Amino acid sequence: MAAFHYRALDAHGKSVKGIAEGDSARQVRAQLRQQHLKPMTVSAASEKKRANKTRPLLRRRISHADLVLITRQLATLLNASMPLAEALTAAVQQARKPRIKTLLLHVRARVLEGHSLAYALGDFPYIFDDMYRAMIKAGERAGFLGQVLTRLADYTEERQHTQQDLSSAMIYPILLILIATTVVGLLMVFVVPQLVSLFAHSDAELPLLTQWVMAISDTVSRFWWLMGLVIVALWWTGKTLLRQPERRRRWHRLLLKLPYISRLITTMDAARFASTLSILASSGVPLLEGLRIASYVLNNLALRAASQQAADAVQEGSSLYKALDRTGVFPPMMVHMVASGEASGQLEAMLARCAQNQERELKQELATLMRLLEPLMIIVMAAVVCAIVFAVLLPIIEMNSLVT
Repeated sequence: MAAFHYRALDAHGKSVKGIAEGDSARQVRAQLRQQHLKPMTVSAASEKKRANKTRPLLRRRISHADLVLITRQLATLLNASMPLAEALTAAVQQARKPRIKTLLLHVRARVLEGHSLAYALGDFPYIFDDMYRAMIKAGERAGFLGQVLTRLADYTEERQHTQQDLSSAMIYPILLILIATTVVGLLMVFVVPQLVSLFAHSDAELPLLTQWVMAISDTVSRFWWLMGLVIVALWWTGKTLLRQPERRRRWHRLLLKLPYISRLITTMDAARFASTLSILASSGVPLLEGLRIASYVLNNLALRAASQQAADAVQEGSSLYKALDRTGVFPPMMVHMVASGEASGQLEAMLARCAQNQERELKQELATLMRLLEPLMIIVMAAVVCAIVFAVLLPIIEMNSLVT
């Protein structure tokens, strides 16, 4: 049976959309009439895909949690010796979200047409990336698809947990910066003008600090909207410029030259690269193919180009250790662990251990950064507030000294 999209009218004349299975569009129409629905349009899901008319619903990514759930369900069913088509049918029945159900019905329709699971997943590159499909393909060839799906589910869960840890680590400093900026802005717009207005009509010359604070407060009060527009314009301009590949490459190369940022970026991408290559190699994907696939998980284009150069060197006969070392951008610890893995014949295990070490180092770096950022923000806030207080108190002290 194939999957069909339908639009029908219920007994009250309300439009109803959905997806149903059947041997033909006529059978689906008959099923709809039995459900007291009046079919308006019925079209094959696979035909829509081949005609490049896939619904926007399936062109969007799904969450990591949904991807883990799908992968884990299929792995459990296949490890229980259930045929692939029946496993997909069971996953469709267990799906609660319409997007997930539609996705699985599309995949099931492709499998029933005689295609492999890897080929069926290739219709949805926004959801199943190159690494995912390569592992599925290797598992189908070797005959242990269930085990590969289990590894994929574990890998996706670990990646989700890492991203959650990074997001959680960044929440506090971002909130601290926003609160500090808001407090300073409110002081400059509402508090400072009322306090310094007492000295605005005074003939006495005001202290330089008071003049600066008054000028800043006046500028912020009058042109806050213009400052907001400038910030938005700069953000939009930067985003537009970075869409061009060459400018983005230059920006990424510049980031790798910054003292502290470069270490964070390299550690993050190296952990992702080592973890991906490890799981690909352990699933039976050839090393050269795994290197080319793993290079696309790198966010930094300079590091991605270096990994592709390493893949070219391996293709020419070089060892992975020498190829990575020749690029000069990967962490030395990672390069030495790869050398040990190649010498001992345990490259997959050493890559996995390397990924764990890089992730642990990244978490330590972020924790150190957070510990430094908190007192730094407090010091900056204290300095700004003290400057405002002194700007108000200095004229009062001078006036009192004149009176006495």
